[in-house]
Amino acid sequence: MQAFTTHKGIAAPLDRANVDTDLIIPKQFLKSIKRTGFGPNLFDELRYLDHGEPGMDNSKRPLNPDFVLNQPRYQGASILLARENFGCGSSREHAPWALLQYGFRAIIAPSYADIFFNNSFKNGLLPIILPEDQVAQLFEEVNATPGYELEIDLPRQVVVKPDGTELPFQVDPFRKHCLLNGLDDIGLTLEKADKIREFEAQRLARFPWLVGQPQA
Repeated sequence: MQAFTTHKGIAAPLDRANVDTDLIIPKQFLKSIKRTGFGPNLFDELRYLDHGEPGMDNSKRPLNPDFVLNQPRYQGASILLARENFGCGSSREHAPWALLQYGFRAIIAPSYADIFFNNSFKNGLLPIILPEDQVAQLFEEVNATPGYELEIDLPRQVVVKPDGTELPFQVDPFRKHCLLNGLDDIGLTLEKADKIREFEAQRLARFPWLVGQPQA
């Protein structure tokens, strides 16, 4: 997965609590067995005025002009500002996939649903928890300032506002290590590839009969 060290980008405010994973990526789009192509259907029910289904040409669908991500000032946003309990509902990994494939690298909210929180880290999306009053202040500043950008410094664990104010956040050391080095579960396993090969060689030498003989 893509490593995360520092990131600076436009913040987009999604001003609603308890955003569930079916709102992030509706169930009809989970039929795909691929891990790509979900970005155009992120927040599909909010983003478009019609009902979306897999295979539709999204470029021809009517956009909801009132939805935040369709507003010109938030085009290219890569940091999502959200309210409490973001990512609740069913435990679909497609939710962080869709957010990442849209272009978001981080989310800032007072709280998250546990499974979404864990899935985000495993896919390279940084879910930052800040106190509710700080999040509320960010909403006010984002709404008042077109092009409002935040900088996220993961090594230092701070969110830096345009005026230089730093908002510290906590992150588990192991998850931080994985994000900084771009290590998902497969990457972590491959870090021990030499030991795995050594174990397999020793196992084969001790128990050669466990290896099936090829059919004649």
